[in-house]
Amino acid sequence: MEAGSEGTLRPFEHVRQGKASPSSGAAGFEGAASSPSPIASSAGWRALKRSFDIATALVLLIVSLPLFLIIALAIEVESPGSVFFAHRRLGHGGTEFRLIKFRTMVPDAEARLQTHLQAYPDQMAEWKARYKLRNDPRVTRVGRVLRKTSLDELPQLFNVLAGTVSLVGPRAIVREEVERFGAYAPTILSIKPGMTGLWAVSGRSEVSQRERALLEYRYVMEWSFLRDLRILLQTIPAVLHGHGAY
Repeated sequence: MEAGSEGTLRPFEHVRQGKASPSSGAAGFEGAASSPSPIASSAGWRALKRSFDIATALVLLIVSLPLFLIIALAIEVESPGSVFFAHRRLGHGGTEFRLIKFRTMVPDAEARLQTHLQAYPDQMAEWKARYKLRNDPRVTRVGRVLRKTSLDELPQLFNVLAGTVSLVGPRAIVREEVERFGAYAPTILSIKPGMTGLWAVSGRSEVSQRERALLEYRYVMEWSFLRDLRILLQTIPAVLHGHGAY
């Protein structure tokens, strides 16, 4: 399994509550409400959510096992190397963990990215805005299909079983993205990230950073078990349409 950039896993320390600075992108919001969300403050609701996560993830893993094998073979045939990729993301409380995905890029992805951005400096703005490129030269042909269908995220079921990810929650982010969420960041990071979530069924990369922050914050503060069920159902058409997935 591939790992992301090297570094010591450490807790989230540098995000503060209160009014965000205007220079931090989506952080130009007024101070976010400090009241805890239902899921962050209730042990009972957390236990229900966790039990549902485990039971559902186990069923999905068993059902999707043949698909896992087909995808793994396709990745290996096109681009020999590790089938999985583990990327460092921020989880509950801002603690870093390794998010598992199917590998969708060439083995020398980082070097190829730097070469591409040097050759096409006009795409640097797109990269800095989302840490994504719509036409990413690092992504393999199989990888494009996996990303478009979100099948590259199936291995996150192992993260769900390990307890670092929930089925539904805010999108797991990298440390460099934190400032973009401004005063909302501590609230968003007060619960586990999810495989899917309100942002994921609302357009994903087609949604602005400000809208994304508001969606993630709204999910945490207005959490309910029924909302999780609705989001899971909405994920099916969102995946089929592929809006904002690349």
